[in-house]
Amino acid sequence: MFFNFDFNFWIGGLVLVVILIAASIKILREYERGVVFLLGRFQRVKGPGIIIVIPGIQQIVRVDLRTIVLDVPTQDVISRDNVSVKVNAVVYFRVVDPQLSIIQVMNFMDATSQLAQTTLRSVLGKHELDEMLSERDKLNTDIQSVLDQQTDAWGIKVSNVEIKHVDLNESMVRAIAQQAEAERARRAKIIHAEGEQQASEKLLEAANMLSQRPEAMQLRYLQTLTQIAGDKSSTIVFPLPMDVLGPILEAAKKLKG
Repeated sequence: MFFNFDFNFWIGGLVLVVILIAASIKILREYERGVVFLLGRFQRVKGPGIIIVIPGIQQIVRVDLRTIVLDVPTQDVISRDNVSVKVNAVVYFRVVDPQLSIIQVMNFMDATSQLAQTTLRSVLGKHELDEMLSERDKLNTDIQSVLDQQTDAWGIKVSNVEIKHVDLNESMVRAIAQQAEAERARRAKIIHAEGEQQASEKLLEAANMLSQRPEAMQLRYLQTLTQIAGDKSSTIVFPLPMDVLGPILEAAKKLKG
């Protein structure tokens, strides 16, 4: 009876030791770190690989160091020119200091998400609608800079922010379409006016050149006659300029004389 009791005691003790050893051995992957607390006080950051933790005395909190993709929910934003839009974005960040990410903030994921939402509304509210639509890269950089500065105390590095969608209501879409159409019409009129101006300048240059060279005027006149003569569908009557008729009459008088 005593032997049986002693055997069961040793078996129970051996099982307890195995359980304690299994509970004390932690394996951290290459992208993981363990924040170790000794009786509630921060001790050190360990990992990756196999680490030993004394059960009941030491506690470990695992922290993932990989880049986290955070989808920022759609936010209602009022631009500086009082246009209401719906904007959503995505934030890329990672933990660079496991100690700060656990000690300085209760839940760095929720904290970063809430901060990203408020920062998105705050930064975009300082810009007009045209800037939101045409200068998205600049806005992404501004939001990333603000987030990175505010999360630095949490041991978090915000590497990138991308605005995904800027949604407008139907009335604003129609107004923007009308504005774009008016802008295209304005540019077309400017181009047409510039073409007319250039054409008039060239005509003025040609007129000045023809006025300085009478023989050039006669050649141009004869060229015009040739072009008109090629059209046989109509009969055209036109006066003969005196600067063309004069030399002919003088030649005829010399022949008679």
